[in-house]
Amino acid sequence: MTEHKVGTREEWLAARDELLAREKELTRRNDELARERRELPWVPIEKDYSFETEDGTKTLAELFDGRSQLLVYHFMFGPEYTAGCPVCSSGADTYNGAVPHLNARDVTFTCISRAPLEKLLGYRERMDWSFPWASSEGSDFNYDFGATATDEQLAPFLEGDIPPQVAQLAAACGTDVKRYVTEGPALSAFALSDGVVYQTYATNQRGLEFMLAFYPLLDRVAKGRDEGDTEFWIRRHDEYEGARTGA
Repeated sequence: MTEHKVGTREEWLAARDELLAREKELTRRNDELARERRELPWVPIEKDYSFETEDGTKTLAELFDGRSQLLVYHFMFGPEYTAGCPVCSSGADTYNGAVPHLNARDVTFTCISRAPLEKLLGYRERMDWSFPWASSEGSDFNYDFGATATDEQLAPFLEGDIPPQVAQLAAACGTDVKRYVTEGPALSAFALSDGVVYQTYATNQRGLEFMLAFYPLLDRVAKGRDEGDTEFWIRRHDEYEGARTGA
C-alpha cells in the first residue's frame, strides 16, 4: 500500500479536479444511455408462460401485480441446485431493499428461477430476503429469454478448459459444472399496456454489474476490486468469516 505515489494536498486536489471532469462526462453519457434504453422498440410477448408463486399459478401479465412495469431478475438457481448462486445472492442483498422504492414508481420486481418454488422460498428465508420469487419450472421462459442454455449451446464451453472459479461456484451450489452453467443471470424488463405484455429491455453478463452495489464502492478505495486470486472471493453473506450465526 505505501508503495503508491504520495503527493501534497495541492497535487491531490489538482488531480482530483481533472478526474472529476471525466466523471461528470461519464455521468452525462449514462444519462444519454438511459434515454436510449427507454427509446428501444417494444416487442409483444405472444407466448403463454405460467409461474408458480406464493399466491398460486400466475401468468406473465399477472406477475405485474397491478403495475404497468415489471423487472425480472433471472436468478441462477437450477432444478438440481441445493442453494442459489453466490454471485446472484450477493446482488440480491442490494435489490432486496430496493423493491419498495421500485413499487412506488409503478415497477414490480421479481426473481424467476427454474428450481421448484419450495427450494426458492426456503433459500430466501435462509438469506433473510423478502422480494417476490417465482418458479418457471417446466416453462420455456428462461430458455426464451436467454437465462438457460441448451446442451448444444454449452458444448463449446464444456469442451474447453473450465476456469477453477466456475468449478468452485458449482460446488457452492451443490451441483456439477454442467448443471451450474446451464443457468445464467439476466435482467429482463417488460411493460403492460392495454392487456398486452411487451419486452422493453434486457441485459446480462457485465451488463448486470450495476446490481452488485459493492463493486462501485470497491472501485473507489485504494486497492480497488483486488481480484487477482484464482479463488473466487464472493460468498453468501452468511458464509463470510465472522458472519453472524444464523444470518
